[in-house]
Amino acid sequence: MTKNSSLQARRVAAVPRGVGTAFPVFASRAEGSELWDVDGNRYIDFAGGIAVLNTGHRHPKVIAAVRQQLDSYTHTAFQIVPYEPYIALCERLNGLAPFSGEAKTILFSTGAEAVENAVKIARAATGRPGIIAFGGGFHGRTMMTMALTGKVAPYKKKFGPMPGGVYHLPFPIPQDGVTVADTMRALDLLFRADIEPAHVAAIIIEPVQGEGGFHPAPTELLQALRKVCDEHGILLIADEIQTGFARTGKMFGIENSGIEPDLVTIAKSLAGGFPLSGVIGRAAVMDGPEPGGLGGTYAGSPIACAAALAVLDVIAEERLIDRANVLGERIRGELARIAQRNDTVPMAAIRGPGAMVAFDIVKGRGGAEPDADATKRVTQAAIAEGLVLISCGVHANTIRILMPLTISDAVLAEGMGKLEKALVAANA
Repeated sequence: MTKNSSLQARRVAAVPRGVGTAFPVFASRAEGSELWDVDGNRYIDFAGGIAVLNTGHRHPKVIAAVRQQLDSYTHTAFQIVPYEPYIALCERLNGLAPFSGEAKTILFSTGAEAVENAVKIARAATGRPGIIAFGGGFHGRTMMTMALTGKVAPYKKKFGPMPGGVYHLPFPIPQDGVTVADTMRALDLLFRADIEPAHVAAIIIEPVQGEGGFHPAPTELLQALRKVCDEHGILLIADEIQTGFARTGKMFGIENSGIEPDLVTIAKSLAGGFPLSGVIGRAAVMDGPEPGGLGGTYAGSPIACAAALAVLDVIAEERLIDRANVLGERIRGELARIAQRNDTVPMAAIRGPGAMVAFDIVKGRGGAEPDADATKRVTQAAIAEGLVLISCGVHANTIRILMPLTISDAVLAEGMGKLEKALVAANA
């Protein structure tokens, strides 16, 4: 029996099935854009821990910062005995805020925590209960973030009822025939049929939907939402958990539109693999909650703060925002070439800003019907080729590419070669 097989048997016996695992291979070590399993097999990582590793596995600068922090202290709870790394990181993030005016930041541990607290802040600042989200959006697995998430299976199935005060609009997706005009008509109907604008605290949107299929929010939509928010005193929340920290060719995905949000949720690649999240917001809005109303025992861990400060240094020093645009252009070009082959599974709708790239697997060349089964075959063929590749999408037919932005040209080319082989193998 291989070590992977042994660990998989132990995993099945010890861990509930509710936490899914894409592949029965177990990590032994990782560096940069590569990882090795317990049986010594090497993989190129095109998943990045679900967009957590924009600066790669174990970036030397991040590891050095963490080691230095370990020699000082690991935890005090910021609410009991505060510490400088938390403040220094908030100062850095305030300076990067994708909106004009004074900013403040609060730190947490997970993306869901960030979204939960953004809702709390919005409600406290406005005195209103309602939150508007979008179909296909993903915001987390806690009760409130499940309510915000616009997909039932697997996220909401068996877990209802959901918290109240949450409303959904259709997200404009060309493949589904939904336009910006459709979305705005639905918002007008919502205001007339379900909740008046004066009772809405915030609208939350991903600049590019993550789990929903890597669909960019059209600039036209973001402009229209900003106008509605300004007209009715509603706050606009940009959920940047998957789009943030150089992934889309900007520090934050919302910057591609030129629209300024009021609150920004951050997590994933913020700390290079260490659990850390936060909310950046307009100072007056952020000061809405009373002292003691926000926080968490592990929120803003000093270890994670040290890592995040190093991550921001790496993004600047290695010009990862520019690198994301270069990588994305190469990947989209390669995918366009591969899509012309007649021996791969049919591909469609190559998309995504910067290095947040995805495409759909469909039935029939030139078709649009989603093919979830073929998509599973692609990811399984990829892992067999030594490529960690994951899917997403409301129809479970989207292949997403989230390799570290620090990937070398040679490893990227090798990974794209493995992806091409997987697309051919899945069509056999």
